[in-house]
Amino acid sequence: MKFEGKKIGIIGLGKSGYWASKLAKSIDCNVFASDSNSNLDLSIIDDLKNIGVEVETGEHSNRLLDSDIIIKSPGISNDIEILKKLEKSNTQIVSEIEFAGMISNVNNICITGTNGKTTTVSLITKILSEELNVLKSGNIGIPFSQIVFEHKLYKDNDIDYCILELSSFQLEHCSHLKKEISAFINISTDHMDRYDNFDDYFNTKLKVFENSKHCFFNNDDKILRERMIKSKSNKESFSTKKEIGNFFFKENKIFTNDLRLSLNVDEISLKGVHNISNIILAAEVAIKVGIKKENIFKAIKNFNGLEHRFEFFKSSKGVDYINDSKSTNVNSTVKALESITKNVILILGGTPKESNFSEILLHKSKILKVIVYGEARNLIYDSLSEEVKVFKIEKFEDAVHLAIKSSMKDSIILLSPACASFDQFNNYEERGYKYKDIIERYCA
Repeated sequence: MKFEGKKIGIIGLGKSGYWASKLAKSIDCNVFASDSNSNLDLSIIDDLKNIGVEVETGEHSNRLLDSDIIIKSPGISNDIEILKKLEKSNTQIVSEIEFAGMISNVNNICITGTNGKTTTVSLITKILSEELNVLKSGNIGIPFSQIVFEHKLYKDNDIDYCILELSSFQLEHCSHLKKEISAFINISTDHMDRYDNFDDYFNTKLKVFENSKHCFFNNDDKILRERMIKSKSNKESFSTKKEIGNFFFKENKIFTNDLRLSLNVDEISLKGVHNISNIILAAEVAIKVGIKKENIFKAIKNFNGLEHRFEFFKSSKGVDYINDSKSTNVNSTVKALESITKNVILILGGTPKESNFSEILLHKSKILKVIVYGEARNLIYDSLSEEVKVFKIEKFEDAVHLAIKSSMKDSIILLSPACASFDQFNNYEERGYKYKDIIERYCA
């Protein structure tokens, strides 16, 4: 599609909308950007106006109906009134990811799933960087439009692959994004405030396989496996439980299928059984693009993991402290508990995405105590208190202090909240930093 001279409407001026505006303007589009928030950062508005972008704030006016194409930011709900009007007028609506992909001249590797996307994308980037020139972007916090704009990926370039983390929000209005490789890590309930039901959410995630040359799915995920069997699609699977593909996991080691190389997981900084699956997928992707097996294992061994994601950051007086603040749904917390063999004092809470937390009781034998805080505390208490000890606290800091006082030798204090952070924090990073700061001050 040729965009030059087109009237482009941008809905939402967060990071994605801001960079989409700059990218559209750089290829000679007429850009009108709209955000219903009237309190945007003035430096963003001034920057866009200085390059000739028209900006409105405080509403989404009917001026957007004059657009040839609408670029929708991922955080914008499909239910807002202006989008309904645009759909009735048959105006083309694309996601920010779709728009950047239409313009860029680079091969894409696209990763989705409910949990583990950022870790997997970062690990794939680390491995491929051993031999290739790669970039990462998407839901990882770097809009694809920003990468395309800053590296001029719409022209000839020396980038071999861009590795994209794709959320369900980004896969909405995204039907033409070309993918060299796509992968679906896992699926569990999430974002039910956005979707009518689980199938709606799941089907949106499945769009990751559209227009892809090579497709991977997690054979260990029952829901995914059953859907792939029903679809009779030609997709490749990876597993930690079966010897399929180019890598398999057995007796605490990751092996190549020819048994020539192996890597003991105790040598890997990335901890947790759920991360073994992410590692095997990353290795499969790397083999598919031609990375040597020796370099794959070298990069895995040197990968330090990511902050706030099952992060072992402190051990003091026989107590281990894990920061898993990125855990914002129940399934993610269950995965964290699966990876722990010691007794756990578990900190849960925040803004709930789900109404039932009882799946956590699958690991009740290793839970010494649950401390629940914030908006979700009553909901979690009702789900768990009949089978484990649960203590309700309003403030996050008080919950952490109670966990510290309750600790004993050879135990773990695990922050894996199973909820979003927005009741008391701006984001999960802020929550994780606060947790680590409290622990560091106590241990000092």
